[in-house]
Amino acid sequence: MNQLVLSGVVCKTPKLSQSPAGIPHCIFVIEHKSMQTEADLNRNSYVRLQVVASGKQMQQQTQHLHVGQALQVSGFLNRHEGRNGLSQLVLHAQHIERII
Repeated sequence: MNQLVLSGVVCKTPKLSQSPAGIPHCIFVIEHKSMQTEADLNRNSYVRLQVVASGKQMQQQTQHLHVGQALQVSGFLNRHEGRNGLSQLVLHAQHIERII
């Protein structure tokens, strides 16, 4: 199973684009900080992850995103390869919920 739920804060200005097929995309970065327990010890957890939200149904969930906005994003992880040949994990959003 490939499913991830991550809460955090938008830390880079969302970029809106459209594919040649007319599919709207919103790309942003979410930052998560928390304290986790591992082997009965507390450990600081810090994650910055690029998020891609695609499709018309996601447009409604992303149209008013801004830096500092708290979110919970659920979706799946996928590998993207950049122009420089380096790969990174990206969260493909299937649901975005604003946290107040």
